[in-house]
Amino acid sequence: MKVNGKHYRSLWWDESTNAVAIIDQRWLPHEFRIQSVTTMQEFADAIVEMRVRGAPLIGATAAYGMALAMKLDPSDKHLDEAWHYLDKTRPTAINLRWALNRCKAHLSPLPEADRAAAALALAHEIADEDVEINRRIGENGLAIIREIAAKKPKGEPVRILTHCNAGWLATVDWGTATSPMYHAYNEGIPLHVWVDETRPRNQGAITAWELGSHGVEHKYIVDNAGGHLMQHGLVDMVIVGTDRTTRRGDVCNKIGTYLKALAAHDNGVPFYVALPSPTIDWTVDDGVAEIPIEERNAFETTHVQGQTEAGDIGTVQVTPMGTEGGNPAFDVTPNRLVTGLITERGVCEATPEGLAALFPDLSKTD
Repeated sequence: MKVNGKHYRSLWWDESTNAVAIIDQRWLPHEFRIQSVTTMQEFADAIVEMRVRGAPLIGATAAYGMALAMKLDPSDKHLDEAWHYLDKTRPTAINLRWALNRCKAHLSPLPEADRAAAALALAHEIADEDVEINRRIGENGLAIIREIAAKKPKGEPVRILTHCNAGWLATVDWGTATSPMYHAYNEGIPLHVWVDETRPRNQGAITAWELGSHGVEHKYIVDNAGGHLMQHGLVDMVIVGTDRTTRRGDVCNKIGTYLKALAAHDNGVPFYVALPSPTIDWTVDDGVAEIPIEERNAFETTHVQGQTEAGDIGTVQVTPMGTEGGNPAFDVTPNRLVTGLITERGVCEATPEGLAALFPDLSKTD
C-alpha cells in the first residue's frame, strides 16, 4: 500500500544493500522508520519486540531469517539451529512455524552449496504468495460488503468494526481484515470503519494510520465501545484477523476479540474472520484448550507510548507504583460465534466441514 504517495510492502529485499528492509512498527503511527535487518539477532529481535507483527508478516520475516542463516552457514547443524532459534521468538502465531517448516523441508534435501540461493528464492516466494493470498481474501470479502451495501439507503456507508491491526502492516501487503475494506473503497462503496484502540499496545492506531493514508473514513474508539455501538445498530459487520485458526474453526486473535464476538452474537451482527490458509493449524481442534497464549511483558499494560504536544515520542506510566500488570496477548473465539471465514479460496462456515471443503488438499492431518 502507499505511504505519502509511495508504494511500500511491510518488508522487502533491498537490492542496494542485499538485506531485508522492514518498517519498524514500534514507532507508528507517529513516525515512519525503515530498518535494515542484517543479523540473526536482529531477525529475532524484530519479531520479539514487534518491530514486525501480524502472523503472515512474522512468517515471511522468519523465511528471510532462514535465508540469512543459510548464507552464514548452510550446514545441516546450522539449519536445525536456525529453525529452533527463530521458532522460539513468539509462540502463538502459527505462520511462524509454518514458514520455518516449509524452509527446512525445502532446504534439507539440497546440497549445502545450493542452500543459500534456494533459501533466498523461497523467502521471496513466500512474501509474494502472501501478497496474492491477501489480495484474493479482499476480493472474497468484497462480495460480502457489496451484499450489505445493496441493502442500505443510497449513500449510507457500510459500517465495519475491526479489532487490532490486521492490515497491510500485519502482512506483506493488502492485509487480511483490511483487504476487503480497501477493495470496497477502491470500488467506490461508502465505508465507515470503527477502529478499536486494542490495548495494551494500541495497534488500532496503526489501523487508523493505514486507513487514513488510503482515504478510508474511520473513527478510533476505545475497546469497550463496540458493544454499545452494536446495541444501537451502528455496526453492520465485524471483520478481524487471526494468528491461528483450528481445524474446526476456533479463532485465536488479539486479546479482546472474544468479547467483540460475544457482543456481535448478542446483537445479531455478522462476525467474520479474514485469514490466509497458512494461519490454519490443522493439528489443533479445541483452540481454548490447545493453543498456547503468549504472555507478554507487563510493562505494556502499565505504560503507554505516545506523542507529546511538542512532537516528542515518550512513554508514561498509567498505573500506581507497585501495581503489577498481567498481559495475555491473545484470546480464542469459539467457532460457534463466527459467522464465516474469509479465505483466499472463498468464504466458508467456521466448522470442520466448511474448512475441509475449501482446503481438501490441506485438511488431512494423518
